[in-house]
Amino acid sequence: MTKGFLITFFSQRSREYEDRPLARWIIDQAMQLGIRGATLSTAQEGFGHDGRYHSNGYFDMQDPPQRLTMAVTASECEALFALMKANELKVFFTKEEIEFGFTSED
Repeated sequence: MTKGFLITFFSQRSREYEDRPLARWIIDQAMQLGIRGATLSTAQEGFGHDGRYHSNGYFDMQDPPQRLTMAVTASECEALFALMKANELKVFFTKEEIEFGFTSED
């Protein structure tokens, strides 16, 4: 088992950075840092810190809420957050201490 963190970033599909969706940018950076995986989920609806409603409905299809989750080691976590700080990105997140691994090792 590996000790580390479960990091979850919250955003909207319409939010972009460097001419691509913000979630895609974070995934690309995670891959370059050697992080082993991430899961991007689009939610049906929600509201943000500003109280603005976001949905995946007919009238708001360009701005559904998104959740990006990854299990990382402490050093991967530090590297990812340092990169986001260097790029002056402000993204809401949660971070939980976890143990992770595979159910059976080869």
